[in-house]
Amino acid sequence: MATSPSKDTQLCISLAGRPGTFGVRFHNHLYQQLGLDFYYKAMTTDDLPAAVAGIRALGIRGCGVSMPYKEACMALVDEVDPSAAVIESVNTLVNTKGYLKAYNTDYLAVRQLLEQHQVDPGTAFALRGSGGMAKAVAHALRDAGFRQGTLVARNEQAGRQLADACGYRWLAELGDRCSPMLVNVTPIGMAGGPEAEQLAFSEEAIAAAERVFDVVAMPARTPLIRRAEALGKPVITGLEVIALQALEQFVLYTGVRPSKAQVEAAVAYARDL
Repeated sequence: MATSPSKDTQLCISLAGRPGTFGVRFHNHLYQQLGLDFYYKAMTTDDLPAAVAGIRALGIRGCGVSMPYKEACMALVDEVDPSAAVIESVNTLVNTKGYLKAYNTDYLAVRQLLEQHQVDPGTAFALRGSGGMAKAVAHALRDAGFRQGTLVARNEQAGRQLADACGYRWLAELGDRCSPMLVNVTPIGMAGGPEAEQLAFSEEAIAAAERVFDVVAMPARTPLIRRAEALGKPVITGLEVIALQALEQFVLYTGVRPSKAQVEAAVAYARDL
């Protein structure tokens, strides 16, 4: 912020089952650098309807939405942007005088990254996961022209539903099958989680893959990413996803688009813990 908080300071928050620090540091760094009278705080809740009602009633400008609230938020807003409507999963709320509109900047970030990394849409892939973030990634792949996909999910109902929606096949486990691109959209490998040191795919599958994409952002170099890099595989990291989606949230909240250098500085600051 340009000055100390005042009655006019615009508050933005995030809601997550396990609040992190990246968004707080990223947004607040940019607010300060750009002289914007905003402040960002990470929160959690055990009463989502009440929390969303509070966002509306208290004039909180924006809210980032993470697991496990992404799908449940759909029924609590006034309008859903196309980026979230097809996916039926939300990661951003924007409050304009009590009117809440939901977006999914995860979807937008994945689409951008597939283009930036020049991933051939003809590449077959196996995506592990079936939750809200998996929906965003699977739909982004589909809309980018990827047709040869396999959804790997132990939850058969959710896995089949997502696979059918995107025109992919479902498997409970990848097993010995190989795929040119592996995509992890589960908490496996997430710092502080019960599976922090585990690989989202088998050693054999990683060795056979041509590219690895891990959506887990903390740490940026998950066990899956480290293993793929050790084998010389090109990777797309969750840090890239979280940075791009946070940027699009920032623009939605403030109406200001920072320069590339400002964003890079904010990402570096957010990581420097």
